[in-house]
Amino acid sequence: MYPGTFDPFTFGHLDILERAAALFDQVEVTVAVNADKATLFPIEERCALIRQCIPHLPGVEVVAHEGLIADRARETGAAALIRGLRQARDFEYELPMALANRALREGLETVFLPASGRHALVSGTLVRDILRWNGDVSAFVPEPVLRALARRRP
Repeated sequence: MYPGTFDPFTFGHLDILERAAALFDQVEVTVAVNADKATLFPIEERCALIRQCIPHLPGVEVVAHEGLIADRARETGAAALIRGLRQARDFEYELPMALANRALREGLETVFLPASGRHALVSGTLVRDILRWNGDVSAFVPEPVLRALARRRP
């Protein structure tokens, strides 16, 4: 499972997903609800956009989920969670989450994949900040996401 809010789905997310798909026969992109985040796109649109970005990845499915990721992992029988790391700060956030998920579902491992150099600073927050000031985000998001973002601009 590759969980996240993916709002919006970036080239950094795609890079991690492509690498995870090379490691595992099946990967579920679990698009999660995060009550603490105001999102640009509703969850079903985020799922649809990711599907449009990944036709080249067999064995990858995209589902929406509201609730604990450990519960979803239990439901699906997932053996591992995939998490991308861009910088040390990400690890400080992700490690307690990994330990909590393992406590909630014994045997659930978290596999950390470091971001590729060109994506190390790309985040949904960065993209949203650039958009706020009408900047060009084409270097950060796949074409289907770019088109969807353009439709949202006034």
